[in-house]
Amino acid sequence: MTKQEKVQFVLDKLNELYPTIPVPLDHKDPYTLLVAVLLSAQSTDVRVNQITPLLFARADNPFDMVKLSVEEIRDIIRPVGLSPMKSKGIHGLSQILIDKYNGEVPKEIELLEELPAVGHKTASVVVSQAFGIPAFPVDTHIHRLLYRWGFSNGKNVVQSEKDAKRLFPREEWNRLHLQIIWYGREYSQARGWNLEKDIITKTIGRKTVLNEYYKKKKTAK
Repeated sequence: MTKQEKVQFVLDKLNELYPTIPVPLDHKDPYTLLVAVLLSAQSTDVRVNQITPLLFARADNPFDMVKLSVEEIRDIIRPVGLSPMKSKGIHGLSQILIDKYNGEVPKEIELLEELPAVGHKTASVVVSQAFGIPAFPVDTHIHRLLYRWGFSNGKNVVQSEKDAKRLFPREEWNRLHLQIIWYGREYSQARGWNLEKDIITKTIGRKTVLNEYYKKKKTAK
C-alpha cells in the first residue's frame, strides 16, 4: 500500500466502526467542556464524568465559579488527581474569562493557551468539540497509533500532530481524532494489546512494530 492508500484505509475503517462518535467528556457548553478537559489531564474520562456533575451543580459558569474558593474547588475535584494545580487553574481562568471576555470562552487556540492550566491539547479539544473549528488534539492513544501505523516517528506529540495534519484532510480532523481515540481504547491499547483484533495495525502497521509484537508473543510461549 502507498501512504495515501493507508490513509484512506484508516478513514474508511474508522468510519465503518464509528459512524457516530460520542464526545468522551460530558459537558453542555464551551465553558463546561473547557473545565472538563482541564480536569482530564492525567486522569480518566470516566472519573472526570463522575466529578463534573458535583462541581457544575455548584458552578457551571465562570461567574459562579469565582464565588467558590480555590479550596472549595479542590475539595470537589480531589478524586481526579492534581487537584491543587487544577483548582487554581479553574478559578484563575474563570476570573480571566470574566475580566477579558465577558464570561465567554474564546474560540482562538492562542487565546485559550494563555489561560491558566490550559495547554495546547486542551485548547485544541475545546475549539474542535465546542466550536467545530478544525483542530487535531493528540492524546496518548493518537500518539501511539500514529506511530504503530507508520504515520509518525513517535518522538513527541508535537510531531505527531504535525504529521496527522499533513496526512489527513482538514475537514476530517475533528471527527477523526475522536475516532482514533475510541479505536485506541477498544482495539489498540498500550497494555494487553491483541494484534489479531487490531485490524488497522495488522493491515498497515509499521513492520518493526509488528515484528516486535510477534517476537514478544513467541517469547511469552
